[in-house]
Amino acid sequence: MFDMSDFVLNKEQLQAVKYNKGPLLIIAGAGTGKTTVIVEKIKYLIKKKLANVDQILALTFTEKAANEMIERVDQELPYGYSNINISTFHGFADEVLKNHIHQIGLSTSFKLMTEAESILFIKNNLFLFDLNYYRPLGNPNNFIEDLLKHFSRLKDENVSPDQYLNWVKKQSFLSSRAKSRDLAKRKLEKIEIKKYFELARAYDKYQQLKIEKGLFDFSDLVYYTLELFKKRKNILTEYQKKFKYVLVDEFQDTNICQYELIKLMCPSRIKPKLTVVGDDSQAIYKFRGASVSNILNFINDYPATKKVNLIINYRSSQPILDASHQLIKFNNPDTLESKMGISKKLIGKKSDVDQPINFIIKNNGEDEADFIAKEIIKLKLKHSLNLRN
Repeated sequence: MFDMSDFVLNKEQLQAVKYNKGPLLIIAGAGTGKTTVIVEKIKYLIKKKLANVDQILALTFTEKAANEMIERVDQELPYGYSNINISTFHGFADEVLKNHIHQIGLSTSFKLMTEAESILFIKNNLFLFDLNYYRPLGNPNNFIEDLLKHFSRLKDENVSPDQYLNWVKKQSFLSSRAKSRDLAKRKLEKIEIKKYFELARAYDKYQQLKIEKGLFDFSDLVYYTLELFKKRKNILTEYQKKFKYVLVDEFQDTNICQYELIKLMCPSRIKPKLTVVGDDSQAIYKFRGASVSNILNFINDYPATKKVNLIINYRSSQPILDASHQLIKFNNPDTLESKMGISKKLIGKKSDVDQPINFIIKNNGEDEADFIAKEIIKLKLKHSLNLRN
């Protein structure tokens, strides 16, 4: 068997690895070894016989992160432990749907379209959509990519075509009852509502056309998995029983649909063995408020959550960490530090580099990239000379 003696975990990492009594939130700053913690936690669960390999599910946000975790787990575990379920949310949803989507009347032989294929699909069927504003005569294809992004965003937020249409009808009703005497404002509202009606009908048509053709886009995967689990409780129960431990990486970037999926699989009432790892400072989708809200919602949705804060950084020198923290604090009060009253000031383990930070201003991105590339070459040459001497 294997043991954990080959890697020395710090106090907080060890705490995160060993805690398995209920929901766990790991707030992991950049370079604090979050992937290592997840891998070591998987090792720990198997070593202590707390779970079989097929009872562990690890979900990541990107394909790259999933592949990295698979590689790390494969290297750390001995032969015979390679069947751990590690995938992206979309990969997991794809597998679920291929086995069960017929239970909600859809074909298991659906074809998954790439983004380019989705754009082409709308383009080829554009005149089947009831469009006016979003299909201008001069350039009928002008809004295709924007329409696709809008539809994907709706599914990411778990909004069905019926819900969207009902929302537009409500806005139309409220607008008609408004007592505003500003005719220009009312006319503008009427135009906007007309555009929303157009979008709602187009969204419904897009979903219908894909079902008829047996096609899905990426945003359909989690969206329909959620629908499957809500409509077929027996299938949801099957997956709840199958996975005893669920680990979620890059939690700050999960969208509403993905988080709903987590909550269905790991209901709060059973005090699930659910571990989520996140950091609002590293959010890709911070512009839509996902970074802080997801983590704060998790604490509210799972009141028994234990929190572990990883602040020891293994990647950067202290001057870099201090400067970064100083910049990030300008985001207050919309940070976990401010909202939760915790410290996310990272402590660097690197003691060999203590150079001050230089502030460089360039005219554009190309000049900046060129400067960085030349600096890297100079540093590599300097390092090579030092090795020779």
